[in-house]
Amino acid sequence: MRQSQELKGGPPSSPAEAGFSRRGRSFGLKGAAGPKVASLSGSHRVRRLSSLGRVAVVVDQGSGFTKAGFAGEEQPRLVLKSSSLVPSWDRPVLPGAPGCELAGGVARAHPIKHGVVVDWEALEGLWERLLVGGLRVCPEQWPVLVSDSPSAPPAGRERVAELLFEALAVPACHMASTALLALCSVGAFSGLALEAGAGVCHATPIYAGHSWHEATFRLDVAGSTLSRYLRNLLVAACPDQRLYALPRKVITQLKKHCCYVSLDFEGDLRNPARHHPVSFYLGNGCSVCLSSERFRCPEPIFQPGLLGQAEPGLPTLAFRALQRMPATLRTRLANTVVVAGGSTLFPGFTERLEMELEAQCRRHGYGALQPRLVAKPGRGTAVWTGGSMVASLRSFQCHWMTRAMYQECGSRLVHEVFN
Repeated sequence: MRQSQELKGGPPSSPAEAGFSRRGRSFGLKGAAGPKVASLSGSHRVRRLSSLGRVAVVVDQGSGFTKAGFAGEEQPRLVLKSSSLVPSWDRPVLPGAPGCELAGGVARAHPIKHGVVVDWEALEGLWERLLVGGLRVCPEQWPVLVSDSPSAPPAGRERVAELLFEALAVPACHMASTALLALCSVGAFSGLALEAGAGVCHATPIYAGHSWHEATFRLDVAGSTLSRYLRNLLVAACPDQRLYALPRKVITQLKKHCCYVSLDFEGDLRNPARHHPVSFYLGNGCSVCLSSERFRCPEPIFQPGLLGQAEPGLPTLAFRALQRMPATLRTRLANTVVVAGGSTLFPGFTERLEMELEAQCRRHGYGALQPRLVAKPGRGTAVWTGGSMVASLRSFQCHWMTRAMYQECGSRLVHEVFN
């Protein structure tokens, strides 16, 4: 891999400061010194948190699942559904509203949809479940690093700060783009982050630790959409009433264990000999057979038109993100195209993505641009891992927004600290 940049703050004084070690493996940001993750200007000076004296909590909040754990560890301690069940009389919900199933006086509340927080009350409940019930920590004693969607409205960061400092009374917090954290997970500070999660896909260029918002693209076709699409495909192939009643968890298991991305979708679709049918045992004496559904399920990420959506697929968005960057930076960013998120784990995903991205470059006269994909086996938790690595660095400790800073300047300070 190309040599990448390190968080500013001088060379590490020990191997542990350059990264972290768990079970004999060591990870860290390496290479030449680079810019800080966040900086303060004017009168609001950065204050080092030497008095905190404890490891931070790292939270990657997603549309489908939220991951939480402690900085310096390889894997999150918890992976919880972001949604939660609430009494329907406590949360007025229209029957049939998307994402809210009513049964027995209970509604399912989804705090995050397509990467954007839509229910702050439910988000507060999720954070309490994570910190107090899951990690069993006292929020008042732990700094918290939380991920932020590249396309989330800036005002959302103020609300997150208010939630953390007012409702949970944390001593300090930091908010970082999921795209930047995905790059940090592979030791890079510049590159193109391609994320595909449960609720949204993003193509985000990062240079020297800063996101280029005008070159960031999103696609609202992701894992949850693919699960619904797979159910529709199965029902269309075999109109069995039991398929309608399959729990969402079973559909998700079918998607994870049986589906793959085709490298020649039209050719595979026309030739039944290339469908490779499999049967999946459901555990209740029944089984379901998947044929072309195996590779048709993830295809909408590459062709959203299959779902009637007009926007282009992820490879096209990736090319447009590179195209919008200054010509002097394109090659450098194309050399580190980091793939992250649970919906990138389909077999064949990275091969198809690389193939189509290269084709886009040639088609539009950028033949000299040779995208190099970085797809680690643990990319499903890449954002959390990047946060764990960053928050464990001693040189990062001056980048927290402290409770004292919040009390002095208010929540609007987040736009200065985490810009």
